[in-house]
Amino acid sequence: MAKMRVVQVAKAGGPLELVEREIPVPRAGTVRIKVQACGVCHSDSLAKEGRWPGLQYPRVPGHEVVGVLDAVGTGVAGWTVGWRVGVGWHGGHCGRCDSCRRGDFFACQEALQVTGITYDGGYADYMIAPIEALAAVPDELSGVEAAPLMCAGITTFNALRNSGARAGDVVAILGLGGLGHLGVQFAAKMGFKTVGIARGKDKEPLARKLGAWHYIDSQTQDPAAELAKLGGAKIILATVTNGDAMSAALGGLGVNGTLLVVGAPKSIEVSPGLLITGRRSVKGWYSGTSIDSQEALAFSALSGVRSMNEVYPLERAAEAYERMMSGKARFRVVLTTGN
Repeated sequence: MAKMRVVQVAKAGGPLELVEREIPVPRAGTVRIKVQACGVCHSDSLAKEGRWPGLQYPRVPGHEVVGVLDAVGTGVAGWTVGWRVGVGWHGGHCGRCDSCRRGDFFACQEALQVTGITYDGGYADYMIAPIEALAAVPDELSGVEAAPLMCAGITTFNALRNSGARAGDVVAILGLGGLGHLGVQFAAKMGFKTVGIARGKDKEPLARKLGAWHYIDSQTQDPAAELAKLGGAKIILATVTNGDAMSAALGGLGVNGTLLVVGAPKSIEVSPGLLITGRRSVKGWYSGTSIDSQEALAFSALSGVRSMNEVYPLERAAEAYERMMSGKARFRVVLTTGN
């Protein structure tokens, strides 16, 4: 049978290794995707290091996948060979348990599927995915442009559009990295008075270019005080992984404001008095389902939101992963297959 390249982890904590496998055949209710591009995300470390209950090896990571439908299994309707599709973190669900009936698929008690963790992901020439995981990719977006939107993009887009903020509200984006540079773009395109917060005056031109209405240098300014001068933020979207930075900005929330956490620090220090007196809150947000991904892609294509990426070929996946994990990648890292 025909062969394909995959980059797999053979055991928890093992290296990423390039190997050959037979090209898989889609089962009922699944499709085969010829992968064009796959983002390299920090969450891939869950597969790499074995930090997921019941994870089986060998495993192919990757949940920011964009490619072309190459074959469909029996019972697949509404998806046609040749269509461009994306697959994100949410890789399918049981559809039967109470969580699924409520639409809370990430709390699915039966069979939540996570791309690149519970089944093989996009560090490969081909992958199999259930139809519940598929999102249509607009022609306006290349594979490299679309791939990071399947996790980093949908996370920031979905958090902001469900935040309760309205056009004209002050919305601050804490951090201008892989998540934050997308968050600023989405916030600006949604009509918010977008404030970029990052360390260093040198990042202000980037924040302005991405659409920020105002910039706060957290290295020389007090973010909470500066946001208070603007009337207080309705939302602070915290994309950093530094708990102290989140805590320092918390006082900049206006009455009924929310610190919306999408970065993952070990802890955050929160003043109960600050929460109580201003009816402020701290809330977390995960990515979203396939339809959320599809809407994030469509919004990005329409509004001009684009990820800034470093691109590596599939055979250099181990190098790309280390680049991402080191924190030296300025924004996003994307693998390409040449398909």
